[in-house]
Amino acid sequence: MGRQKVYLEKLCRTFQIRNLLLRQALAECLGTLILVMFGCGAVAQLVLSGGSHGMFLTVNFAFGFAATLGLLVCGQVSGGHLNPCVTFALCLLGREPWRKFPMYFLFQTVGAFLGAGIIFGLYYDALYDYSGDETVTLIVYGENATAGIFATYPGKHLTIVNGFFDQLIGTAALIVCILAIVDPHNNPIPQGLEAFTVGFVVLVIGLSMGFNSGYAVNPARDFGPRLFTALAGWGIEVFTVRQCWFLVPIFVPFLGTLIGVWVYQLMVGFSQEGEFRDKQTQAEQEERMRLSNVSTNNMSKEMA
Repeated sequence: MGRQKVYLEKLCRTFQIRNLLLRQALAECLGTLILVMFGCGAVAQLVLSGGSHGMFLTVNFAFGFAATLGLLVCGQVSGGHLNPCVTFALCLLGREPWRKFPMYFLFQTVGAFLGAGIIFGLYYDALYDYSGDETVTLIVYGENATAGIFATYPGKHLTIVNGFFDQLIGTAALIVCILAIVDPHNNPIPQGLEAFTVGFVVLVIGLSMGFNSGYAVNPARDFGPRLFTALAGWGIEVFTVRQCWFLVPIFVPFLGTLIGVWVYQLMVGFSQEGEFRDKQTQAEQEERMRLSNVSTNNMSKEMA
């Protein structure tokens, strides 16, 4: 037991990462991997089983709980963003430095890529069995399509314009709710329950806004798996299908983030922060007045 402890301490010293930003980025990578692995795993079960091992509700619960678990894994290290839109929102508000944004975005995308790879390996035989023939190219869109297990694609009814607003509104709603959760001036969530609350938000968005295109509302969660499918056999069509749909879940969520930040700040945030500032200023003035009165009384006693 003593020798094992020595070896573990040596391993700890050898692999300890002292660069804080890199450590945080790696934590984001692992958290996003967990989000995609469990979430896309639920989609894979639903699609490949023909509905016998899942339903729309189970997929939404899986993504909600996956978000919770991902946050629990990396939250204390990196803040548990799991989504570049969340990082972008916090940078806009000055709560995170801008140097974190590209680093988090990159590692969140890598984590999503790896999560998709795990599910691809796990359901490799089932994917080809679903296609009907191992020689058949994996299908991106249409009948027997499986690319939608990993990344989001629009429903047959959805136009690019409607898809634009779908991602815009979904991401704005996500950001508004997350800002409310992390706002210390607005009924703060008890410590330790933030992850569960965020998971609940993801679940609600999925249940109410998932029909059109699968509610990506997360550029890393969509682009990482999409890139993996392009390399794993689905080909370049994952980027060109439906008038280059992939651009919508990658770029539009950032516009939704801008709207979500401004909506929350204008309707709640600025007022709450202002009220807190006013109370703080009043308390400081009262403290100065108290100290001034004490000083005046002491001088009067000395003169007497």
